[in-house]
Order: sequence, then C-alpha cells, then structure tokens
Amino acid sequence: MKMTPKVKKILSHYESDCPGTKANIARILMQGRLGGTGHVVILPVDQGFEHGPARSFAKNPDAYDPHYHFQLAIDAGLNAYAAPLGMIEAGADTFAGQIPLILKVNSSNSLTPKDSVPDQAVTATVADALRLGCSAIGFTIYPGSHEAFSLMEEIRELAEEAKAAGLAVVIWSYPRGASISKDGETAMDVCAYAAHMAALLGAHIIKVKPPTEFLEQAEAKKVYESEKVGIKTMAERIAHVKQACFAGKRIVVFSGGNAKGEKELLDEVRGIRDGGGNGSIIGRNTFQRPREEALKLLDNIIKVYKGEL
Repeated sequence: MKMTPKVKKILSHYESDCPGTKANIARILMQGRLGGTGHVVILPVDQGFEHGPARSFAKNPDAYDPHYHFQLAIDAGLNAYAAPLGMIEAGADTFAGQIPLILKVNSSNSLTPKDSVPDQAVTATVADALRLGCSAIGFTIYPGSHEAFSLMEEIRELAEEAKAAGLAVVIWSYPRGASISKDGETAMDVCAYAAHMAALLGAHIIKVKPPTEFLEQAEAKKVYESEKVGIKTMAERIAHVKQACFAGKRIVVFSGGNAKGEKELLDEVRGIRDGGGNGSIIGRNTFQRPREEALKLLDNIIKVYKGEL
C-alpha cells in the first residue's frame, strides 16, 4: 500500500502506536476516492440499534439488508464502513477486504426507560473485530452523563486491548446529561471539550457533531469572549475543534446528524473542509435516500472535500 506525504504526516502524530495500528489508520486514510488526501467520508449504520429498524430503514426498504450498506460504501468510494456486530457479521465474508471496517463495540437503544441516564452497553469485543477483519473499533462516550466515568473506564480497557492487537480506536463523543441543555449538546465550548476528552482518552479518530455558535458554560463563555476566539462561522468553529484535539494532530470527523436537504448538508461539509476538519461520517442522510440519490449525494460530498464543488 502506497502512502502519500499527507498520510505519512498524519501518522507521524501517533507516536506511541505500533506498526499494526498505524497500518490500519493508513488503510482508512488511503481507501476510496479521497484516499491519500487526509480527508475521509465514512458510512455509519448503527441507527437500527439506536432508533429502531422502521425509523432507520422504512424510508428506503433496501437498507434493511446489511449487504446494501457494504455495497453503498464501496460503490461510493468511501473510506470506511462502521456498524454494530450483527451488521458486519452479515456481510463480512462477501465483502472481505473490500473496505476498511469499524466495529461499533457499544450501543444504546430507544426502548430504555425515559428516566434513564445516557449510557451504552458493550455489545462486541476486540476479538470480534479481529475475527471479522476490522481496522478499528468504535465506541461512544457521553460527557455530562451520570455514566460518563464508567464509559471512560470501559473505553480505556477496550482501547488498551485494541492497540495491543494493532487496531485503531474511534471515539464518538456526544455530550448529554442532566446538566447540559439541548442547545448545549452542540454548543461550541461543549463540542470542543468533548473532542478534547476523546483525544485524552487515546482516540485515533474522533467523531463529534458540528458545533453551533452557542456557548453553554458561563466560565467558558468568559474565556471565549476575552480571548476573542472566532466562532461566528462554521469554518471557524471546526478549526477550533481541531485545535482542541492536540493542535490538529488528531483525525476529527463530524456527524451528518438528522435528515436535511442536500444544499444544507453540502454547505455544512464546506464549513468542515474550510475549517480543516478531516471529514464526515454520514449515515441517515445517505442510506435513507434511494440508492442512486445517495450515490449522487456522496459523490458531491467527496467533490466538496476535493475542492471540486
């Protein structure tokens, strides 16, 4: 596998990792139409666990089939496909070696009691990831939840095992909990804090939501204002999140979020690109569309990252 200078530079920032882990990060960075650019687009399909099958797939019934998502990611020229254990097991042999896989090793669901605190159950292992030929494990933490410390301890153990086995670690860092408002979940200060936590926990790739201009924490707001941190535009906010991840030395990707129109989504992607973000990890906004429409959208997203649109 050839590597571009850009990818070699990114890998140089991961100073403690073994050759196996670096090779798996490189596989993700060198895959697909954005291979070698330092940008990535990843397809995540964990929404069936999180929201239920009908809410996730009824808009595009072909998406009930796990093979559909493998093929969509491959045909679109994406960098990786991320999913829970059962989804990857259902296509692991047919699509072996065709695209890097990220095994999501913890999950939540919408049937938990309404008064439950944000939490996730460990649903797969590092051994599963190795058995299925995955390049990385993925794990969600909820900074701000009453279960945040337990989640951090779980990923510490799993990350140690994954790195020892030569796998990469991807952390979804989604702030939520009783002390965080709904607007605060995507607030500038909170998103940057959540991304920084994921970096401190040893993530190779960090996933957060695109931040808004809103500032949640009073003490943080004082600093943003006194130090004149630029947060007016999406590009400025993305740049600040990257800065929070070891001065840009960690790979940071941003979620697509709830269903939205193509123009709104592409404008958001341009902000990520212009702010120095590494890419997008977009699920519902692609697989809930008919296949040809999803491929066209993904083609345009890739063109944005390549500076062609």
